[in-house]
Amino acid sequence: MSEHNNTLFLADLTDGMPFDGFVLVRSAEFRDSPAGKVYLDMSVSDRTGTMKAIKWDASVAPPSVGSVIHIRASGNEYKGHMQLRLEKVEPVKATDHIDWNSLIPSAPEDPAAMRAEITAAAEEIPDSDYSLLTCALLERCGDRLLTFPAAKQVHHAERSGLLHHTVTMLRAAKALLPIYPQLNASLLIAGIIVHDLGKTEEMDANELGVVSDYTLEGKLLGHIVRGVIIIEEEGKKLGIHPQKILLLQHMVLSHHGIPEYGSPKPPMLAEAEFLHLIDTLDARMNQMEAAIAYTSPGSFSEKIWSLDDRQIYRMPYFNSQT
Repeated sequence: MSEHNNTLFLADLTDGMPFDGFVLVRSAEFRDSPAGKVYLDMSVSDRTGTMKAIKWDASVAPPSVGSVIHIRASGNEYKGHMQLRLEKVEPVKATDHIDWNSLIPSAPEDPAAMRAEITAAAEEIPDSDYSLLTCALLERCGDRLLTFPAAKQVHHAERSGLLHHTVTMLRAAKALLPIYPQLNASLLIAGIIVHDLGKTEEMDANELGVVSDYTLEGKLLGHIVRGVIIIEEEGKKLGIHPQKILLLQHMVLSHHGIPEYGSPKPPMLAEAEFLHLIDTLDARMNQMEAAIAYTSPGSFSEKIWSLDDRQIYRMPYFNSQT
């Protein structure tokens, strides 16, 4: 049996360090260099995160997104961040032994525990209608929640990422709610739990948490519209008052804030504004954490398009005496 178990993770790479092991393909395409040369541009990942990988020729066809490949490469520090310079790219063989635990970027907490925390929060919502509706929407998603990512590439693009994103937002809300007692806690907690559940119908994700493509509903409607639809469907089944359904739908419809980011309506409730702000906070903190993972201390990351093309600075390490 061929043994290529990774003994080195992507996050451990330094400039010039060799890498020989398996990675998951997040994106792969041919591109043209400024000099007109075609090259293979990929994003690959293991459980420690995602890294850009480049093969400076077109000798290998772009692998399928979501597939596992064996690569031989070396770390290449470019403008303060690490990437892979690919020497060899090949599909896995039947004789290869793959340690899946080393490959899958996963949420840092146990998915069953996160789901239990979210379910408990839903059951404890003071308004019984919102509690019932929120629990029904969670039940609709079923066990897919245990592995489903929160995104294909941007934030919490990891196994169990949707649970990770939701539970972090819940904790932030519970910490802040005592400061803003004027908010309707029932509507806010329900909105946090259900705001991204439409993603389970928007993306085609496998049990590894890798999104291969968007579903037909995802491409034609998107998770915000699907989220509004499923609230309507489940709310009517349960006989929830139409205005309560409408308010929760507005929470989902407006959580991206503005039309440019996908929300047909801006937040028009204080609870909706709060949801939008902590959603943005959690998503951006996750993106910044990922950006500096492969950035050397004292350097800037590459430009992050989802953060308005900002570069993120990784502070140097300081000891306790400085």
